Amino acid sequence: MKTRKFIDSMVILAAAGSGGNGCLAFRREKYIAKGGPDGGDGGRGGHVILRVDPNTDSLISLFFNPEQRAEKGQHGMGKRMHGRNGEDLVVLVPCGTEVRDASNGQLLCDLVEPGAEMIIAKGGRGGLGNPHWQTSTHQTPYEHTDGEPGEEKKIQLDVKLLADVGLVGFPNAGKSSILSQISHAHPKIGAYAFTTINPIIGTVMVGEDFETTSYRVADIPGIIKNAHQGVGLGLDFLRHIERATCLAIVVDMSGSEGRDPVEDYRTVRHEMKMYNPDLLERSMLVIANKMDLPESAENLKVFRRKTKTKPLPVSTETGEGLELLKTRLHQMIHHLA
Repeated sequence: MKTRKFIDSMVILAAAGSGGNGCLAFRREKYIAKGGPDGGDGGRGGHVILRVDPNTDSLISLFFNPEQRAEKGQHGMGKRMHGRNGEDLVVLVPCGTEVRDASNGQLLCDLVEPGAEMIIAKGGRGGLGNPHWQTSTHQTPYEHTDGEPGEEKKIQLDVKLLADVGLVGFPNAGKSSILSQISHAHPKIGAYAFTTINPIIGTVMVGEDFETTSYRVADIPGIIKNAHQGVGLGLDFLRHIERATCLAIVVDMSGSEGRDPVEDYRTVRHEMKMYNPDLLERSMLVIANKMDLPESAENLKVFRRKTKTKPLPVSTETGEGLELLKTRLHQMIHHLA
């Protein structure tokens, strides 16, 4: 079975409906030879509305239908019957969707809260029927107007995940394994680079009984050298940590991939700095992973000395440090430590 494609950035055409035409008509009934103008107004065209849906986590549905067109307004009719307004088209987007004008990059809105919405393309006004031109000296007006065209816009949608903590690090550092152990998320885990190609969010529960609280942790796909320049889809990955309250750098302390843990740590920080220097101002925790492997203990001593940090040792194989990790992240989010 193929993995569902994750789409978090794309351009769509939002086309609102045109207004219906106003009607040219005169009342004609038995015994009423000149009943006067009788044409109804046209209905308004449907708007295109973006709405945040907490159950939508990707732009995949828009990927297969990039032209979103709302319904046209109905034309006016005789007997002063106004046309029906066109039905608004509601487009569901994930929490954390930035909306920009594709022609100039202008930010139109930032849709964050569930249920938040914005009319992105307004429907055209309906035309006027001929009764609007009737006066005491102009009893049989033939004037009427057509409906106005609806707005059409090309808009850029970019999803930036909403999470309390963003897990960052090199491919195979163990971010997915950690997330699967501390939450109910089930990311794909494998012993090869870029196992995780889509950001995954898990909810972590902390506490007991009625005092249980929760927070959201995002597993961001592996960051590699020059990610800030787009290498390895780096730009697509890095933007998902921009909204995270806190960051946790996961380091493979065993060096099992033939890399130096100190260099991994410094590279990840460099890539974040080059992408957005403000990221380094966030509360940050270093996680020393794979501490069950024999090389890790000695590497950790060297790491502490060279980086002047105090990593939290964990192992997803033995469970070492995972409960403490959940608590430390909770404290960091709420500025308790």
